Amino acid sequence: MQKPRLLDQVREVCRVRHYSIRTEKAYIHWVKRYIYFHNKRHPKDMGADEINAFLSWLAVTKNVAAATQNQALNALVFLYHQVLKADPGDFGDVVRAKKPKRLPVVLSREEVAAVLLNLHGEEWLMANLLYGSGLRLMECLRLRVKDLDFSQGEVVIREGKGDKDRRSMLPQLLVEPLTKHLNKVKAIHEDDLNAGYGQVWLPGALSSKYPSADREWKWQYVFPASRRSKDPESGLARRHHRYESVLQKTVKYAVRVAKITKPVGPHTFRHSFATHLLEAGYDIRTIQELLGHKDVSTTMIYTHVLNQGARGVLSPLDMR
Repeated sequence: MQKPRLLDQVREVCRVRHYSIRTEKAYIHWVKRYIYFHNKRHPKDMGADEINAFLSWLAVTKNVAAATQNQALNALVFLYHQVLKADPGDFGDVVRAKKPKRLPVVLSREEVAAVLLNLHGEEWLMANLLYGSGLRLMECLRLRVKDLDFSQGEVVIREGKGDKDRRSMLPQLLVEPLTKHLNKVKAIHEDDLNAGYGQVWLPGALSSKYPSADREWKWQYVFPASRRSKDPESGLARRHHRYESVLQKTVKYAVRVAKITKPVGPHTFRHSFATHLLEAGYDIRTIQELLGHKDVSTTMIYTHVLNQGARGVLSPLDMR
């Protein structure tokens, strides 16, 4: 039996370890770039020196961001340790990409209201969850029906950044519109079931442990796609969640209509959530838990963007 090609091996190990399709594609991308950089040499014939050369080239010649270089590094560590089962040696002398210290863009409450005023339907609901619950865009899109706890007023975020679960508040303002929205989604799900579909992707081994769970209402996405699509892993026709680009484009349009000149995207709502809670007097540790930050120092950056001007100092021009 012929041994699978290297990229097929990478893909297989990613799926065995239940990595997301986004991670799988990213890792395959970086493995291919690494191989082509070294004139199509096989990684088993290379090691630390070649890894150093590739990662340093990304930083020095391609001028990639620190996060991009880290993703490439993670992909190569995965390739050697998990796929090839080899130790490439010490590659600690990599030229590191500079990580700039930038303050997050934050909207005022008035600006948030102006942007939301130009959003409608599902996009309005999603943007309100980003701002009202402090969700990341993909956390919002991956919400399942069971993750909305109306009785406790909570949103449960499963497998967030760092594969961590957490809870955040469910704004009371959204209870009624979310209930109406879910009624529409349930009708779509029932139509799918009647047509012989109605399955949804389940994480980990849940699909094999609970064979009928993927058709249950509680596991369906809160914001499903407008049409069914073929799952790249199973080949089944399923209704996945909506694409992130839908809200990204809609928010960009709403910001332009609101005549806001700041560089605003969906993630800006999360930054504004944290900053406005700090302004309201909530302690930093509480906000850290709501945001799901591992280290409080990450949350502390919002203390630098409070609505106090330049560190709250009065300009001498205004002292006259």
